[in-house]
Amino acid sequence: MALPVKISASVINRTFFSTPNTTAAVKAVGATAAAKFTTHKSASKSSAVSITSASRTITNFTSSPKNIGYQQRFSSGFAAGPGSEKVPSFGDYTKERTNDSSRAFTYFMLGASGTVVAATAQSAVHGFLMNMSASADVLAMAKVEVDLNNIPLGKTVTIKWRGKPVFVKHRTQEEIDEANSVTIKSLPDPQVDADRTQTPEWLVVVGICTHLGCVPISDSGDFGGWYCPCHGSHYDVSGRIRKGPAPLNLEVPEYTIDGSTMVIG
Repeated sequence: MALPVKISASVINRTFFSTPNTTAAVKAVGATAAAKFTTHKSASKSSAVSITSASRTITNFTSSPKNIGYQQRFSSGFAAGPGSEKVPSFGDYTKERTNDSSRAFTYFMLGASGTVVAATAQSAVHGFLMNMSASADVLAMAKVEVDLNNIPLGKTVTIKWRGKPVFVKHRTQEEIDEANSVTIKSLPDPQVDADRTQTPEWLVVVGICTHLGCVPISDSGDFGGWYCPCHGSHYDVSGRIRKGPAPLNLEVPEYTIDGSTMVIG
């Protein structure tokens, strides 16, 4: 025989529901609880279930979130939405600054930036100029010394100067007289022999044809000076163009003669 079950009001009041604190939600919870009790009563026909008058409070259950371990939330006294009038202050976390200190910091940053930019520009310009300057081997050959005692009369030697061939010719008296007997007006590039030499017996010219940069052959050609076989340019014993497509005389470099030593460059 089934024993009657009695649910007291104290048991019911110990049950709390975590529901939103609204009237509709409370009514929904009460209706669900009442349906459960009705189903249980119809299933146990032989059981006498008596519910005290306190059970009427089922439909009046209220949520009590304070007694359950919910996360505690804190509300701020400052508004955060549109139209809010209260603005949070961070004055306690900022340093006091005056106009003088701000201006000094600005000047310092401008000066430091200008120094960095100037140093960078100076380094870039210095590197560029060093790149464009002559290499050490070229500077070492900027001047070449020639011992004139080693050049026999009537002979021509070739000296390398700054990567270019230089012809040094020890002229005979006949060659000097021949160079001076030429009619200047008949030359493609008129120039007297005295303007091309410091001393009559020594002629110094750059061994590059003025036509297309070929190297002429010494002591050859129709005039006994130099001949360029590339396009047929003929130079005399003074290095002047006499025949062929070359437009100018052979270049005379800077040089000095001190006794038996010649310094080219």
